[in-house]
Amino acid sequence: MSDLIIEDFKDSILKITLNNPSQQNTLSLQFINDLKKIIENADRNDEVKVIILSSSGKVYSAGHNLKEIKSHREDKDQGLLFFTTLINSCSDLMLKIINNSKPVIAEVNGIATAAGCQLVASCDLAYASESSKFATPGVNIGLFCSTPMVALSRVVNNKNSMEMLLTGDFINADKAKSIGLINNYFSEDKLINETRGMAVRIANKSSLTLKIGKKAFYNQAEMKISDAYKYASEIMIKNMMNQVSEEGIAAFLEKREPNWS
Repeated sequence: MSDLIIEDFKDSILKITLNNPSQQNTLSLQFINDLKKIIENADRNDEVKVIILSSSGKVYSAGHNLKEIKSHREDKDQGLLFFTTLINSCSDLMLKIINNSKPVIAEVNGIATAAGCQLVASCDLAYASESSKFATPGVNIGLFCSTPMVALSRVVNNKNSMEMLLTGDFINADKAKSIGLINNYFSEDKLINETRGMAVRIANKSSLTLKIGKKAFYNQAEMKISDAYKYASEIMIKNMMNQVSEEGIAAFLEKREPNWS
């Protein structure tokens, strides 16, 4: 991998830093594919229990690289093949975050727009600095944020999602928290420690239980409530039958720390 994406692994937590501030951490096709590989490798690595997705510079991510998009207008097909590859690859990246067995936490210090905002919305948890801003401004350049809309509308209610999508206006961290786009925000000097503190809390849980729970959460969310209860009941019964829950319940009753190994 290039130095445009930095990996730092410590205490079961993998911190991935988007490190292309001169290009506002835009999601070029190569950048997307490199990030996908890192996310995939983390999913397969049993030593990784939590992933933090952060960035360097004043912009978390400005979304797709518009210069790259414009350059492909000169292709014989006017960019159709490239645009198809780019958008499908980006959608696949978001799905790999959601389907990753490890919790993924966005650590946002700066501006997150368009596909950058989509990236935040796709993470399981999101924490930001109080100066951070978020937008889906595609409508301002004649390109509606249709794929960011998918992630946004699943964490933010319809009225607030549509307001962001139809106006393209920025919202601040306080507004982002109030509508559910992020979990919380902190002063810039506290953001890293607060985000890592949450990651440590989660990493101390059973990896198997986290994997079961994350998958079940997203699966049941797509079902009608009766099917969701049937599905979740089956998952919980299976969970009850494994050694992890046996150890966890025993530790609780015996007033000791559980041994997840």
